[in-house]
Amino acid sequence: MASDESKKTPQRGKLTKKDIAQLGIRSLFMQSAMNYERMQAGGWLLATLPALKKVYKDDKDGLSEAMTANLQFINTNNYAAPLLLGLQASLEEHGEKRNTIDSLRIALFGPLAGIGDAITWFTILPIVAGITASFAKEGSFLGPLVFFLVYVAMFFARIPIAQLGYATGTRAISKIRENSAIVSRAASILGCTVIGGLIATYVQITVLTKIHVTAGHSISLQTQFLDRIFPNILPLGYTFFLYWLLKKKNISPVMLILMTFVLAVILSWLGVL
Repeated sequence: MASDESKKTPQRGKLTKKDIAQLGIRSLFMQSAMNYERMQAGGWLLATLPALKKVYKDDKDGLSEAMTANLQFINTNNYAAPLLLGLQASLEEHGEKRNTIDSLRIALFGPLAGIGDAITWFTILPIVAGITASFAKEGSFLGPLVFFLVYVAMFFARIPIAQLGYATGTRAISKIRENSAIVSRAASILGCTVIGGLIATYVQITVLTKIHVTAGHSISLQTQFLDRIFPNILPLGYTFFLYWLLKKKNISPVMLILMTFVLAVILSWLGVL
């Protein structure tokens, strides 16, 4: 009786730490075969395929079903993806229902994308880039070196993130979802603060025009007027102006770059800037 049952339900393969580490590394392929129909679906399947093949080593029908399910629409943050890949691998290995696995993946890739983007692209990398760019500006080799080391650390962080998702299963996701609003808000506020600092530091607009009041006496518009009212008001204002053109008027970034270049040349030639 037991042997008949085992024939009906093929034994699932067991994943090792090496398999989960490979899962984290292969998450680098998430952007491969990117398209507007299913976004990262092709890269997602490519990343998880070795784990699926091991889990369904004696079950071709199960492997086919799992591959088809993993080709559905998905679009999430590359650095958060290993967590979801690890979670899914755990569910596949333990024989959860296909509907449960698919529902979790579809429900969670959106929140993970928001959290991952806020932490990586809007917090960690802008902060590190701002600090290391300051070092590089002073001619220190620590600038590019530190940025490179941080980027390498983020690369290898995919492995423990995948292992976290695999080891803790649904508990890891539930904890993140409970605190997702706090994490996202805190990361967004910090990211906006850093971007504001970068505007003041790296967007430089200096008005050279002077107003002649009396003979031999003039007032500098930049140092004696604008800087006393609101330091760096021109870089801030121009940045928001470009943002308004980009979002409200749908002007392409290339056109904004060309516009900035032309304005800089003309105003410099006129002696205004």
